[in-house]
Amino acid sequence: MHQAIERIKGGLVVSCQAYPGEPLRHPETMAQMAMAAVEGGAVGIRCQGLADIAAIKGQVSVPVIGIWKDGEEGVYITPTLRHARCCAAAGADIVAIDATGRPRPDGLTYADTVRALHDDGVLVMADCGSFADAERAVEAGTDIISTTLSGYTGDRPKTDGPDVELLGRMIEAFPDVPVLCEGRIHTPTQLRQVMAAGAWAAVVGTAITHPTSITRWFVAQL
Repeated sequence: MHQAIERIKGGLVVSCQAYPGEPLRHPETMAQMAMAAVEGGAVGIRCQGLADIAAIKGQVSVPVIGIWKDGEEGVYITPTLRHARCCAAAGADIVAIDATGRPRPDGLTYADTVRALHDDGVLVMADCGSFADAERAVEAGTDIISTTLSGYTGDRPKTDGPDVELLGRMIEAFPDVPVLCEGRIHTPTQLRQVMAAGAWAAVVGTAITHPTSITRWFVAQL
């Protein structure tokens, strides 16, 4: 097992991302957010975009999971081999990519992409939206599989909290592959739940690093 993967085992990975047009959308701001998360105990950081990856990697010592979102529908999380290679070049210790069976913009299959990245020495995390995606990812030799896209691809309903059912099925089916839980973990109780279920690590973003959403949750109760 690679050291970067071992280092996040049993811990909290914090996703530091801001959407286009938002006030916090700036590499230095995201780097500061990442530093604050690490001070709070995060064992890893997930971030988006080459500038953010580079800025954050220069400020934290924990493993960085990098993605590059390009587009708004279909495969848009690190959609091509070029995107993935650029994330690695920017400093990502692990590159997360869409692991669905949907057509990829460069015409490569998911397995083709993983094979090329492994030839480059890049660790790959699969963002899965279904159990079939997890099967595809494991068959391709992916280093980490995750529930990231559950509820967003049409394959599974969007649960109110994390998709614990999918997480459990992935853990049971692939005991030798690190399984991360990501998506809609909004409370410490939900975090404890997914870790108790056997997740290798958990990724929390919105509930920690997206003040606009957090504010809306509170305002909705007024």
